[in-house]
Amino acid sequence: MKNHTIKEWVLATRPWSFPASTMPVLVAMMFLWAEGHEVTWWLGIMALVNIVLVHAAGNVWSDYHDYKRGVDAPDTYGVRILTDGLFTPREVFSLSVTLQVAAIFMGLLMVWLTGITLLWLGLAGIALSLLYPPLKYMALGDLVIMACYALLPMLGTTFICSGNIVPEVLWLAVPVGSITVAILHVNNARDIETDRRAGIRTFALLTGRAAAIRVYLFELTLPYCWLLVTSVQGHVSLWTLLTLITLPLALGNCRKMLSCKKKGIEAIAKLDEATAQLQLAFSLTLAIGLIIEALT
Repeated sequence: MKNHTIKEWVLATRPWSFPASTMPVLVAMMFLWAEGHEVTWWLGIMALVNIVLVHAAGNVWSDYHDYKRGVDAPDTYGVRILTDGLFTPREVFSLSVTLQVAAIFMGLLMVWLTGITLLWLGLAGIALSLLYPPLKYMALGDLVIMACYALLPMLGTTFICSGNIVPEVLWLAVPVGSITVAILHVNNARDIETDRRAGIRTFALLTGRAAAIRVYLFELTLPYCWLLVTSVQGHVSLWTLLTLITLPLALGNCRKMLSCKKKGIEAIAKLDEATAQLQLAFSLTLAIGLIIEALT
């Protein structure tokens, strides 16, 4: 068994994707503050650390199953830690279990500190994380991602930080979750041929690449339209429109997606990472808007 550096272990968890999990927690915390709730900040930091553990465990768990199922192969894009022999399947499996156990222990500590309500949200998140590979193979991955990286963490964060479930945070879960789902969707749109060869079904595969392109464009434009409408209606602060600063990034990603019609899938080989970067920029400006709302 090869001795790996700490950097190699970290890279195996796909840290570039962590904005998809950390940003919903951050936005939920800022939402509570902007709405005048008393926020227990140190518990919010615990929630951030915990969701990174859950996300890292889920990434490695998915990579392990994709390799075993033949979804990831030497000629596919994306994660190559197994296909290039950088890690053995046993190492990846052990890493996922270790991270999952750490996340569960930390989650139980937060349940003890906050209340039993968090347990049910946590169990739902862990179950969906473990079941993600087979659900993804049945074209349900997009729904799982929306639940795991938008709905559940944002509701859970409101409970952890305030002691109560604040359902109004779901107004912000839609735009944040839409970009997160787009990260998975563009990955699947790129991999339609190799996924078909592996015998799995994803939503992008079922719709075909032409429709998958349109879905991606919708997922990236929905957040801006959603915030425009909901802020005018008074459901969220007008300061959330600060996210419009990131619209050029979203449009740039949309142009890349459209370019694959002529240039082929090589044009979107790294678009999942670019979409994660958009998620980071969008959510940070959203959080800043909520901070301004809290201070004014």
